[in-house]
Amino acid sequence: MTAEEKKPLRLIFMGTPEFALPGLRSLLNAPALEIVAVFTQPDKPVGRKQILTPPPVKALALEHNLKILQPERIKPELEIIKDLAPDLIVVIAYGKIIPQSILDLPRYGCLNVHASLLPKYRGAACLNAPILNGDKETGITLMEMDAGLDTGPILRQAKLALSGQETLEIVHDKLAALGAEILVPTLLDWVQGKIKPQIQDNSQASYIKMLSKEDGRIDWTRSAREIERMVRAYNPWPGTYTEKNNEILKIISVEHEILESNNHQVGELFSADERLAVQCGQDALLILKLQPAGKKIMTAKEYLRGHKI
Repeated sequence: MTAEEKKPLRLIFMGTPEFALPGLRSLLNAPALEIVAVFTQPDKPVGRKQILTPPPVKALALEHNLKILQPERIKPELEIIKDLAPDLIVVIAYGKIIPQSILDLPRYGCLNVHASLLPKYRGAACLNAPILNGDKETGITLMEMDAGLDTGPILRQAKLALSGQETLEIVHDKLAALGAEILVPTLLDWVQGKIKPQIQDNSQASYIKMLSKEDGRIDWTRSAREIERMVRAYNPWPGTYTEKNNEILKIISVEHEILESNNHQVGELFSADERLAVQCGQDALLILKLQPAGKKIMTAKEYLRGHKI
């Protein structure tokens, strides 16, 4: 092995939210890699008091005394990235589109950890989609980035079976851990020429748009099973809600069990054996937790005690 081959690979990490943390930790623990800089989104105001808060990736990078850059736009950082002379750039949920001029800089390219089994679910809301659609599996894709939206060649994939009862938080945590587990071995195999990239079949591709708060509004004319999946897929963000007496009523969690009922008006809340239910277009949904406007999250039993149904 030459002296050049013994040197750690110079790596730039780009990521922002909690989802990126397990992957960053795995890179930090890899002796063959040297993280020369971390790019993350700028600090943002959070909460009612709008306190300026660093993104989770910045907080972890500070703990390890890493060089941190938080540009509003990534394209003007071309010369800075060039001066850092990265062998590789790793991207996990960075939240910015990286131009081709930067993708072309590292000798081993830019690799992305994407939370779906590409080419299925290209785009931002790939964690929510398999829950919402009742899929039997989801997974992680490590891909070489190109100028398209999640269109680059696939280096490795790992699957996660779904039981049909997972929440968004469970899928988030499991996929973040799964991505971290395969990240370093894949990078090293890639650099050593042990991986032949697989071109994606564009005819099998599907795209998921970025979610907005409005996507969480519940349409009670849909079936109880569809809405049950929606509640699991959309909490905590964008959340699921309806309106009652011209006020927002957030639906935080529901039973997996569906109540066979069509005896009430669609959207009507009712008591079923001392459980709180709501009539849907087909069958009824049993609510576990909800949050009336201006109040704390409460259980269905607490709501029934304080509200006339």
